[in-house]
Amino acid sequence: MGHSHGHGHGHSHDHHHTGNKKALMLAFILIASFMIVEVIGGIWTNSLALLSDAGHMLSDAAALGLSFLAIKMGEKKATNSKTFGYKRFEIIAASINGITLLLISLYIFYEAYHRILEPPAVQSMGMLVISTIGLLVNIAAAFILMSGDKDHNLNVRSAFLHVLGDLLGSVGAIAAALLIYFFGWGIADPIASVIVAVLILISGWRVVKESFHILMEGTPSHLNPEDIKKKLLGLAYVKDVHDLHIWTITSGFPSLSCHLVIEHDGGHDAVLHAAQSVLHDEYGIEHSTIQVEGERKGCPGHNESCN
Repeated sequence: MGHSHGHGHGHSHDHHHTGNKKALMLAFILIASFMIVEVIGGIWTNSLALLSDAGHMLSDAAALGLSFLAIKMGEKKATNSKTFGYKRFEIIAASINGITLLLISLYIFYEAYHRILEPPAVQSMGMLVISTIGLLVNIAAAFILMSGDKDHNLNVRSAFLHVLGDLLGSVGAIAAALLIYFFGWGIADPIASVIVAVLILISGWRVVKESFHILMEGTPSHLNPEDIKKKLLGLAYVKDVHDLHIWTITSGFPSLSCHLVIEHDGGHDAVLHAAQSVLHDEYGIEHSTIQVEGERKGCPGHNESCN
């Protein structure tokens, strides 16, 4: 019987890690700086579209700051009480960001309802100027975050979605300002905010759903346990695979544990190396814990479960 671990978190992860920190910090400075301008502008022009965009920018700043803090926390070394370190804090931060998006969208719906019933007077020209500047700021922040690893890091992606929702908010505010200025359609302001709120709601739900899936130790969506089991069973000398578990520690850090039952004449080290190579090369799993058992010895009760 044998028990071994495979590790391989390499230089590419470190590169993305540094890039993510830099992107989040730059985006935070940009968003937080303009947020103050937009809050003042929203109050001055009496525009819900601008105020909702400003509120979203406030959450953006908080989300970006929280995301940066999460990555910094993730750098802390593992301890006896937290053997995986603080990497999971990134997912907790992402879930908080997603829930924040949901709450913001609900608040915008509430405010828009009252404004649709009684459209207020809005200073369209001031609204147009501020929302146009806001659009440029959000485009810059979005490009900065795109330089990070948003495709594989849930925390960076949730921050990116915050900024993207804000960018769409600026587009909606610009459209509403033009409709009010040229046609006097005051109702365009709350309608624009509702459209943006729907987009924010969808984005927020996606982030919350994915982060909770990770927190519940769910199998990564791009990995199929049955396919992996078949691949391991296809290795020489492997007779059975059981107690297969696949989960995610944090974004881009999938982990796997399983028991391999091998024929009595199978080489423990050779089978273990072959299994780890398959998991790493074909599935991108760099952290695996594999227990190799002789066919005759096995593990008590392994036909059902062996914990």
